[in-house]
Amino acid sequence: MHLLVQATIVGILIGGVYALLASGQTMIYGVTRTINFAQAIFAILSAYLTYTLFGALGLDPLLSVLVLVPAMFVVGAAMYMVLIRPLARSSGELALIVLYAIGIGIQGLLDLVYKTNTRLITPSYTDLSWTVAGFQIPAVRFFACLLAVAVLGVLHVIRLRTKLGRALRATAENPVAARLLGVDVERTSALGMGLGVATAGAAGAVFGMIFPFNGNTQYDLLSKLLSIGVLGGMASMPGTIVAAVVLGVIESVVAAEISPDWSAFSFLVVLFCVLSVRPQGLFGQRLRGAL
Repeated sequence: MHLLVQATIVGILIGGVYALLASGQTMIYGVTRTINFAQAIFAILSAYLTYTLFGALGLDPLLSVLVLVPAMFVVGAAMYMVLIRPLARSSGELALIVLYAIGIGIQGLLDLVYKTNTRLITPSYTDLSWTVAGFQIPAVRFFACLLAVAVLGVLHVIRLRTKLGRALRATAENPVAARLLGVDVERTSALGMGLGVATAGAAGAVFGMIFPFNGNTQYDLLSKLLSIGVLGGMASMPGTIVAAVVLGVIESVVAAEISPDWSAFSFLVVLFCVLSVRPQGLFGQRLRGAL
C-alpha cells in the first residue's frame, strides 16, 4: 500500500506537467480545429533551450520560462499567420501534414546542433526530496508541478476573465457567429495558437528536468498528448487536465507495481475502456464544443 500511495503522489506531480502541455494542445484545437502535431517538438525544443541556458549562463530552469514563454508565444502566433491560416482555408488535412513536417524539421535541426545524445537538465536540487508522513516528495517534480499549476491558473484567468478569453471561447464555440458579433477570428486564432505553443515552452523547461530527452522523445510525448486529448475530450480544458493526471498516475503506479514496460500499454487499455462507453471522451461534447 505504501508503494501504491508513493507512486500515486509521483504520478499526480508528473500529471501536472502533462496537463500543462496538453492544455495548450486543447486550446489550439479549440480555436483552429487543427491538431498541433508540432506541440511535442516545441516542448523538446524548449527543453534543449533550457539545457543551453542552464549550462551556458547558469539560469535556473524554473526561471528560463520567463524567456521561453514569450518567445514560444511569438513563434506560435507567427506560425498560424504564415502557415496555418492560408492552409486551413483550402485544406485542413494539409495543415496537419505541414505541422507534422515542422516537427520533423525541428527535430532534424536539434539533432544537427545537439547530436542525438540523451540529455537531462540537472539543477542543484535534482536529488533533493522531502519526507512527508513517510512519503517522499521529489523536489524537481514538485517544483515542476507547481509551475504547471501556476501557468494553468494564469491560462484559466485569461480564458474566463479577459476580453481575449471571451473571444477565444466564442471562436471555439462558433467562429461564424463570433465573426458576426465583431470578433476578429483570425487574430484570435493566432493568439490562441500563440498561447498554446507558449504552454509548450513552459512545460518543456521542466520536462527536461524530469525525463531524459533527445529529438526522438517527441514521438512518445506526442502520442501521450493525443491520448490525453481523446480521453478528456478534444475541446474540453477540464477534461484535458483530468485525463493528464490520470495518465500520470497510471504510468507511475504500473511502473512501480508491475514494470515500466507496461505503463504506456496500461493507459491505452484505460483509454479503450472509456471510449467504449463515451466515444467523445470524459468531458467531450458530440457537437462542436467550447473551451
